[in-house]
Amino acid sequence: MKRQLATLVLLASTTPLAAQWLTLATPGIPRTVDGEPDLSAPVPRSADGHPDLAGLWVLVGVSGDMLDPSKAHEWARTLMTERERRFFDDSPEYQCLPHGPAHLTRERQMQRIVQSSTVTAILHHDLTYRQIFMDGRTLEPNPHPTWMGYSVGRWDGDTLVVESNGYNDRTWLHRRGLSHTEDLRITERYRRLDFGHMQLDVTYEDPGTFDLPLHASVAMEFVADDELLETVCNEASEGNRHWVGENTDAGGIVVDVPQEILAKYVGTYRGYLFSSLITVDVTLEDGALFLQRSPPDTQYTESGKSQLLPRSETVFECSCGIGFIFTAEGEGMATEISEIHVSGAWTFRRVL
Repeated sequence: MKRQLATLVLLASTTPLAAQWLTLATPGIPRTVDGEPDLSAPVPRSADGHPDLAGLWVLVGVSGDMLDPSKAHEWARTLMTERERRFFDDSPEYQCLPHGPAHLTRERQMQRIVQSSTVTAILHHDLTYRQIFMDGRTLEPNPHPTWMGYSVGRWDGDTLVVESNGYNDRTWLHRRGLSHTEDLRITERYRRLDFGHMQLDVTYEDPGTFDLPLHASVAMEFVADDELLETVCNEASEGNRHWVGENTDAGGIVVDVPQEILAKYVGTYRGYLFSSLITVDVTLEDGALFLQRSPPDTQYTESGKSQLLPRSETVFECSCGIGFIFTAEGEGMATEISEIHVSGAWTFRRVL
């Protein structure tokens, strides 16, 4: 089995909602005749004539050689393998620490851009933020390392070019565990294609981790009629701990669950993870449960289907690196499945 549970954290927190003002339409955006957001409308511009990038955006697709482990030095590849073997238990995300540059490639993650002529800010759901200084300053050659780094920006025609350095070496470049040194330098190029779509091209330079610059291409989509809600990570209480061990230990902790109980979990479930509508299909094959998630989390899985290993009759470890808990009413079929993250339990309800 390639991957199993990265962490199974049961948190004493409220389940996040998809939106806070459920009936409030985002003011000031173009709409079609039927009132829907017109994502194909022209690019809005600020008073200085540059494209206005402000608004709520979600990352809808990531590609590029930054995701290819073979491009990294041997020490970084070895560390990625070790982290995978230990269920990524030292991930900044699972330790309730800032994600740093990993925010750039977190698919389905929302972020709000706030733009002015002298500074542009990017706000994240985990209460971290970035300041991109647009006042002509340059990066310091030897900055004090921080979690989110230091950023300066400038316009190249209609493209916002952002240069960043000053990252500490405790952050990852993506959720598969690619590390970097404190010499990391990142260049981002933001190009708004129309009102509702933006293309982000990222270049990573770090001679201590890879010989040549790596790249990522990120598709972003404007999110209308929704809001960015905070996600608070909390592992303080005694019962809220990471599952520890290695993936080779997983077989020894699997418990026997009767087939008639497993059969109650088979079905299709649907719900929101942040702003994304997620569909989960659970099947029973050769006596084992399998889960297929749409859209798939490509930063955890390379294939669409993952096996669920029971830790109890309701709690399962997933080869996709996430924990899942089923809920049933009485003796009937399961009514929902919860995907467990450090931000809490995201609940998907049965639809079939």
